[in-house]
Amino acid sequence: MSSDLVTIDINNGIADVRLNREEKYNALSQDMFDAIIDAGQSLASADDVSAVVLSGNGRGFCAGLDMASFASMSDGSRQSQSGTASLLKKDERPENRAQRPALVWKQLPMPVIASLHGVVFGGGCQIALGADMRIAAPDMKMSIMEIKWGLVPDMSITQTLRDLMPMDVAKELTFTGRILNGEQAKAVGLVTRVADDPFAAAMALAEEIAGKSPDAVRAGKALYEQAWHADARTGLELEASLQAGLIGSTNQIEAVKANFEKRPPSFAPASSTHEHS
Repeated sequence: MSSDLVTIDINNGIADVRLNREEKYNALSQDMFDAIIDAGQSLASADDVSAVVLSGNGRGFCAGLDMASFASMSDGSRQSQSGTASLLKKDERPENRAQRPALVWKQLPMPVIASLHGVVFGGGCQIALGADMRIAAPDMKMSIMEIKWGLVPDMSITQTLRDLMPMDVAKELTFTGRILNGEQAKAVGLVTRVADDPFAAAMALAEEIAGKSPDAVRAGKALYEQAWHADARTGLELEASLQAGLIGSTNQIEAVKANFEKRPPSFAPASSTHEHS
C-alpha cells in the first residue's frame, strides 16, 4: 500500500512505513494527519505483519506542524480556527484527530520501531513517542517544541511520555522546548538507543522480532500496554489469561519444536485470539 504522503512496503513480515513529504521535512499538514492515520489503521488487521519500522524520507523524520498553520495562527484567521477545530474534533474514541497520528502506533497489535534522523520536532516528536522503540542518529535533533509557539503538547503525549521518564524531566523538556541530540535524548529516556544508521538498526531489530512467534510478540505488547499502569490484580490476571491463550497454540508448539530440532521456526500468521485492544 502507498499514498503520496505516506508509503507502506511489506516484506518478510516487516512493514516499512515512511513519511513522504520530504520537501517539507515531513511537516504535518491537514492531509499529512489523514495519511498517517490511514497508514496506521491499515496495519491494525495485518496478520502477516510482525513488526513495523516507521521512518521519514529526506533530511528529517518530521518537523512538526506545518509552518503555514502557525502563520495563520498569528493573525487569528478563520482558516486557523477552522483547522484547529477539525484537529480537536472527536468521535466515539477517546482520542481526537490531532492525537491519532501518534496514538495509532501505540495501539497497533505488533511492535513499532521508529527510525529517527534529522529533525524530530513538536508533533513529529510525539509521533515518534507513539512507537514502542526509537532508534536515533547521533546528530538527530529532538524537541517537545510546542512551548515555542505558546502551546502544550497535545498529540497523546500524556499516554506516551509518562512511560519513558520521571515527571520532573518531562516538565523541564516541555517548559523549555530544549533541543536534544541522539545521545542526550537517550540519556533522558526519549529514545531507546543511538545508532550511526538508525534505519538499518531498526530494520535489523524488526527482523529479529519477526523471527519470533507473532502470537507471543503481540501478547507481550498487549501485556505491557494494558498492565503497565494497572493495579496488581489486573496485571496478574492478564499475564495468566494471555499465557493460557498461548500454551498449546500452533505457534507456541512450533517454537518448542524448532528449539529442540535446532532449526529456524516456521510460524503461522498471527492469531487474532491473542490481540487485546
